[in-house]
Amino acid sequence: MKFVDDLYEMYKNHLTGDEEDAYIIVDGILQEISKEDIRKLINELSDNERFEMFGMYLYETFRLKVAQEGVGETLNEDDQGKGYIH
Repeated sequence: MKFVDDLYEMYKNHLTGDEEDAYIIVDGILQEISKEDIRKLINELSDNERFEMFGMYLYETFRLKVAQEGVGETLNEDDQGKGYIH
């Protein structure tokens, strides 16, 4: 995506390699960008880029939901040998 390429070129000499860099930059951009600008950027994406963007959104949203709900922290009957009487 050209927008991301341009953003990277603008900030590449200020990056530390920490994941936090991307969050701070993207958060700053989102604070300043209008809904119309967002729509325009999305419309400029190829079908594949839109699919990847939506896929990443779904993945992250689902991952956060799983973390919030604590899935994997409870014992189920099929957790053989972990509190289940055979």
